[in-house]
Amino acid sequence: MAILENFEPKNVFHYFEEICGIPHGSGNTKQISDYLVNFAKEHDLKYVQDDMNNVVIYKPATPGYENAPTVILQGHMDMVCAKCPEIEHDFIKDGLKLVVKDGFLSAEGTTLGGDDGIAVAYGLALLDSTDLPHPALEVVFTVDEETGLLGADGFDCSLLKGRRMINLDSEKEGCLWVSCAGGVAGNSYLPVRRVDASGRKVNVKVCGLVGGHSGAEIHKNRASANILMGQFLYELSHVCGYALKELEGGQQDNVITKECEAVLLVLPEEISQITSLAKKMQKDFRAEYTGTDDTITIQITEEGDMDAQVLHPTSQEKVLFYLMNMPFGVKKMSGTIENLVETSCNPGILKLYGDELFVQTSIRSSVGTAKEALSHKIQYLTEFLGGEYETEGAYPAWEYRKASPLRDKMVEIYKNMYGKDLEVVAIHAGLECGIFYERMENLDCTSLGPDILDIHTSKERLDMASVKRLWEYLTEVLKNLKD
Repeated sequence: MAILENFEPKNVFHYFEEICGIPHGSGNTKQISDYLVNFAKEHDLKYVQDDMNNVVIYKPATPGYENAPTVILQGHMDMVCAKCPEIEHDFIKDGLKLVVKDGFLSAEGTTLGGDDGIAVAYGLALLDSTDLPHPALEVVFTVDEETGLLGADGFDCSLLKGRRMINLDSEKEGCLWVSCAGGVAGNSYLPVRRVDASGRKVNVKVCGLVGGHSGAEIHKNRASANILMGQFLYELSHVCGYALKELEGGQQDNVITKECEAVLLVLPEEISQITSLAKKMQKDFRAEYTGTDDTITIQITEEGDMDAQVLHPTSQEKVLFYLMNMPFGVKKMSGTIENLVETSCNPGILKLYGDELFVQTSIRSSVGTAKEALSHKIQYLTEFLGGEYETEGAYPAWEYRKASPLRDKMVEIYKNMYGKDLEVVAIHAGLECGIFYERMENLDCTSLGPDILDIHTSKERLDMASVKRLWEYLTEVLKNLKD
């Protein structure tokens, strides 16, 4: 028996469960893309699958809506792959193990992919429906959104006739998103030299952090394990001599790093000093992040003597300088929109290779010049230390549209259905809406979705009652878009 077959809306949860059985992490979307194509074939619906695996499925208008303007529904099929360290799960080949508890849907020890599998499920349920009135639909499923909106960036917008678009990639019911920040990934490559060394191997692990989405939760004062590790290694350099062998933290640039690990070579008699500093800084970090990251932990593990290639002292000093000066968190709040983060950055990936330190930082801003200035700051830091810097995956901001008949209609319908106002907001996280808005003249666009908590973490969970309410609202909106 399917786990979700008795939950409403049945078709939405049916398709969501099928999606969860298909591995669909960013960069691994061929299988789910083909699943969507097979769906279109089975339902005798016109479709396009491009070379990137983006898919568009077209559905004609229902009777009485033949003259209504076409509506685009859009979401992405890829998910962030994160898991608890103790969980054995291969995102390349394993489906998710779903868990229903207290009205929430989650996955056992991993991300759920509600961001944005729920958009795919809503889209398929609408395409499969036979009793829901709606205009002609163009349902767009893009790939690799989580790694830089790559699918949307490579999508041929001439495949779409509609100029009213509802994006289904937001995570807060009762909110209608109408603007978002632009962003870019900044890659720093800092060359390092290595020398032979002998000593006691010590593993340092910063863990126990909450993490979260670097756009949606960057303002919540959550710590970054990469930043804390940099502070610890810097302080340790003033306590005892050590040589840095390995350093790694984070797997996604748009996720606030939950864990960072380092391997050091030290003199045996210095172990007690390292342990003592770890206890002190753990206490200090927990005090600093009280209420947001109360369980920050610094683990010290001794593993015996070894010979290894470690960083040359000059290279180690450069690495410490970079770690202590790399920016993180909110850089500026908006001066025009209350409580909106305007500019931020997140060094989400940190990896020390044999001959270089690699750092990938997610840079976001709703102001283009501020985004460029922050990128230039990281570039200057990198090049000052003799490294190279490049950017990738740049995407534009989605600018607020003063005149939006679609937004106004959706606000009106929500008020009629629930007797309260729909919250219309601009957000700091990046959305594919910005790319479509930039490339499609006169596009009227909004974004909505059900409540999803702790996205991009192993604690991600989807509010099942919210899924039902959002479905009822979405179908009512489509019913009322007759002219």
